[in-house]
Amino acid sequence: MIRSAVVFIFLVGISFSAFSQETSRKSTRVNIPGSFLIDIGVNNGLNAPDNFDTGFWGSRTINLYYQYPFRLWETKFSIVPGAGLGMDRYKLTNNFTLNPTPGTDGTYALVNSATLYPGTKKSMIVANYFDVPIELRFDSNPDDISRSFNVAAGVRGGVLLDAFTKIKYKEDGETKTIKDKQNHGLNDIRYGFYTRIGIGGFNLFFQYNTSQLFKVDKGPEKTSMNAFTTGISINGF
Repeated sequence: MIRSAVVFIFLVGISFSAFSQETSRKSTRVNIPGSFLIDIGVNNGLNAPDNFDTGFWGSRTINLYYQYPFRLWETKFSIVPGAGLGMDRYKLTNNFTLNPTPGTDGTYALVNSATLYPGTKKSMIVANYFDVPIELRFDSNPDDISRSFNVAAGVRGGVLLDAFTKIKYKEDGETKTIKDKQNHGLNDIRYGFYTRIGIGGFNLFFQYNTSQLFKVDKGPEKTSMNAFTTGISINGF
């Protein structure tokens, strides 16, 4: 499913870019072409439950979005809708993991993965989303955005495509990996806001999900954890 979505986004991007180039040939008006945006960031959480101890780089986000700006008349502002994939990873440094089955209270507790798989070396929680961001962007020089200072603020909504826990462990001298593909109480939708600032195709960004990472009363300790991400964006004009 993820691979098919990536191919779809790529083909849509090519189609929009070709349309933009053809429109530019037929018009003397300056057009801002669509572009691919790649976000690379690190994840953190507010109100995280006990034992949800995440590593810096292992807990990462990669967003792959296609955006198409609509300039607001002759101003320096644009409305920029987009669509694409958001791929989140949470590396638990203490090797805890989400229990494969909910407890009697309906929550998916955090348990020491060594009790399930002795010799655990690595434990991760993975969630992949289809996202639709839309932002208001300011470009200091909209006629040459590749060299322009820009700042953007927007909102984003997403739908969970798939999720799983991933454990790497050693057994009888052999390193093995096991994935448990289920939602583990994760929220089926997410929404929040973000901001981005930079020059040309290089930006710093911050995202905050106002929706909770887990469904109400389904996460560890019935957590009300909200995830946020900071990182860099690379935009290919």
